[in-house]
Amino acid sequence: MTRLGPLLALLVVPALALAQDAEVSFSQEDPLGSVVAPVMLPAGATALYGYTGAPEVGLGFRQGLGALEVEARARFDWFKLGASLELVGRKEVVRRGSFGLAPTLGVGLVLNSGSTYMDDDNFSGVLVRILPGLVAGYRVADTVELLGLVDLPIDLGLTGDKQRRFQALGGLGVEVYLGGNLSLLAAGQVGVETFQERTGAGHTRLGLTGRVGLGTRLF
Repeated sequence: MTRLGPLLALLVVPALALAQDAEVSFSQEDPLGSVVAPVMLPAGATALYGYTGAPEVGLGFRQGLGALEVEARARFDWFKLGASLELVGRKEVVRRGSFGLAPTLGVGLVLNSGSTYMDDDNFSGVLVRILPGLVAGYRVADTVELLGLVDLPIDLGLTGDKQRRFQALGGLGVEVYLGGNLSLLAAGQVGVETFQERTGAGHTRLGLTGRVGLGTRLF
């Protein structure tokens, strides 16, 4: 994690320079945003993205339906050697000029190996995941959107005795339009994580995430 900040800077600074020359339409077909931005895709818009980071890598598909957005994603936690499949909905509730706000809610299934190679407190199990959260976006330029991110995932064990995991993470990100319907995301979050493998064996610790992603608008 100590090397993540310089890596994000190396990727974002050139992208911001490139963005100055990119052409963006302000019509309903505005292509900026595919990984996280915009806070909700317009009706009929489709996006595909992938990202890498710590502790996760992932792939996702987003579809704008008009009244809301639906997102399907797969994530692999290489610290825990665990994978998850998730389905998430977004609904924009605030739109004031360049600012937008959308709560998110989803469900998922987590398969965790229990590997302790990178995480000494990891435990194995099958867990159901509940995914409340919030995405805020502010368009600062034709090709740049700043993001505020809140994620509150809750994992509840299906196979173990009182297994659970809860994270409260908040942070910032930026998504930049590169041209050719491609957008680059860099984001980081910090917060707390509480978890237990069984009754009476709970732990609380610092939670950190960072990711760099690339996405494209398909339609």
